[in-house]
Amino acid sequence: MKNSTLKAMLLAATVCGAAPAGAQTLRMAVGAQVTSIDPHFHNISPNNAFASAIFSNLMEMDPNSRPVPALAESWRPVGEDVWELKLREGVRFHDGTPFTADDVAFTFDRIPKVVNSPGSFRTYTHAVIGVEVVNPTTVRLRTRGPDPVLPANLSQVPMLSRHIHEGASTEDFNSGRVAIGTGPYRMIGGRSTDKIELERNDAYWGGAEPWARVEYRMVTNAAARTSTLLSGDVDFIDQVPTADLARLRRDEAIRISEIASLRLVYFHFDHLREGPSPFITDNDGNPLPRNPLRDLRVRRALAMAVDRNAIVERVMEGNAAAINQFMPPGAFGHAPDLPPPPADPAAARRLLAEAGYPEGFRITLHGPNDRYPNDARITQAVAQMWSRIGVRTAVDVQPFSSFVSRASRQEFSSFLVSWGSSTGEPSAGMRSVLATYDRAAGTGSVNRGRYSNPQFDALLARARQELDDTKREGMLQDAIRLAIADQAIIPTHVQRNVWAMRRNVTHTPRTDERTRPQDVRPAN
Repeated sequence: MKNSTLKAMLLAATVCGAAPAGAQTLRMAVGAQVTSIDPHFHNISPNNAFASAIFSNLMEMDPNSRPVPALAESWRPVGEDVWELKLREGVRFHDGTPFTADDVAFTFDRIPKVVNSPGSFRTYTHAVIGVEVVNPTTVRLRTRGPDPVLPANLSQVPMLSRHIHEGASTEDFNSGRVAIGTGPYRMIGGRSTDKIELERNDAYWGGAEPWARVEYRMVTNAAARTSTLLSGDVDFIDQVPTADLARLRRDEAIRISEIASLRLVYFHFDHLREGPSPFITDNDGNPLPRNPLRDLRVRRALAMAVDRNAIVERVMEGNAAAINQFMPPGAFGHAPDLPPPPADPAAARRLLAEAGYPEGFRITLHGPNDRYPNDARITQAVAQMWSRIGVRTAVDVQPFSSFVSRASRQEFSSFLVSWGSSTGEPSAGMRSVLATYDRAAGTGSVNRGRYSNPQFDALLARARQELDDTKREGMLQDAIRLAIADQAIIPTHVQRNVWAMRRNVTHTPRTDERTRPQDVRPAN
């Protein structure tokens, strides 16, 4: 990036970040709980959104998911497998500790060592096999072959300090003791289960934010979240309930912010077990000796039963788009020949009979009830669709914090989850959700169904090293075609991100759906 362009961006950030007279506390209510304040513990959107207020990354994503400079002012390849990054000078952590290239090396070393991580950030750092500290403001990253998407991946990795964080546990972050970053706010109190209190970092490298304080509240009940906004108890909410959206649009005291999303909602299967699956029985309640979900015909039958358009129109009330792959139309990696198919219950019943289940079987479908818009209702709708083809389906939904822990331990037979493509392209998501689980290699970090297909793995690996964008996109399209043909998952829809706020604030919406205080500004 040319120096003149960079200086202009920094000047704009400083002007926009100048604190206006009278600005005090921003009160936010978010719909998903932050499960950890350790920025490397669990790679999920609520944690990453909150982390961005305290910690900074080498690159950041702009509202349309394109990498822009952050702690790294510039980056360039200096060989087929080496990237050189120039770091921003004068950056300090909240306690005054300087940020240097050695902290980048420490961060890359820490990520694979985080204990009990249910969703590792190795998804983004796996390709880096060496970190060379050239000087305090220059670092070189050696990769496992060419890596054209490294800048986008690095935009997802919060930087920590060797001096502050070496030896710190996840519990030390959650207590607030080492929740110390280079971001626009510092943590001064609260807990991730209900409310976290933030204070402005006046020395922030991007310029001081307009809010002296931020109350970051977790209000997972959708109706309660709307009520807190309408009562004036908070200034801003995310995950606006679809049932309330029309009413809020008509309210002159309320402002709406929205944008198309890159978050895919899908159903995963138990691909792990050959023998009995924990929540599948015959119609008399006896465990089946073999896991029917290992049969492609059964997985296809369950997919054929799902009426995606009904989910979009009736459950999501039009605030979503039906899909049958990772990326929506117009996004990099979208395959035009994979449109969402219509439901076909008759064909689904025939496939079940062909697979040896003419009378179906029983299954429990799990999901969260406080993480995604209408998540419990979506799970219930799909359960009804499966029951209509003879797969008698019970529903068990629970708070996300307990649900995701159990899903990460492969306790379920089938369940609702999602992936948001924060890098703006599908390779990170496909590597995390569909690639064979390998902790050492950083693949399959949230492949909670343990799907494994060596052909898919090989195709994805080649795509990730292809420097030609057109060729790489074609490879990624082939990879998702293969996964859908194998019915690895059942994609249902992509969400539309919607926020609501009082008229005295404005908001910049993001395709990655992250709700961040730095995107909210006083209306004046």
